Amino acid sequence: MKYLVFLPIFLSFLFADDGFTTKADVAPVNNQLYIKECGSCHFPYQGGLLPANAWNKMMANLDKHFGSDASLAPEDFQTLSKYLNDNSAEKNMQYKRSNRIVSSLAKNQIPDSISTTPYMIKKHEDIRKNLITQNEVKGLFNCIACHKTADKGIYGERDINIPNFGRWKD
Repeated sequence: MKYLVFLPIFLSFLFADDGFTTKADVAPVNNQLYIKECGSCHFPYQGGLLPANAWNKMMANLDKHFGSDASLAPEDFQTLSKYLNDNSAEKNMQYKRSNRIVSSLAKNQIPDSISTTPYMIKKHEDIRKNLITQNEVKGLFNCIACHKTADKGIYGERDINIPNFGRWKD
């Protein structure tokens, strides 16, 4: 009977890295302004997918945001900058992916995007380029195209379904 107390802990450890958990890999987005402003053009990436220095760099260049002018009203800029900093990867190290992203970066490295972090490059290196660049996906920046639970902060393997390929098994 006393071992039943440890069963949930053991099971979460046993299945933690193979997609059989519902625990988020990164903290889900919970800011409606962020969803409205950033999510109107692309998937609203979780703050925990980049360190604060990368978010700061991105926010400082919104007038040249990946080929678009994504400038914001000053009060929205302040609100969203604070949200991204408060939820950045190094402030969410209790989440698996945030921890691994930060750990993959060289000291003082400031990635230009989520898909250029060493961790993300490594995680996607076995996927054929034509699957990533196809029209239904377009690139690594389009997380939700393959990671069907990305909006919940869950990027586990069992939830990957690549268009024109099917379920991904590492």
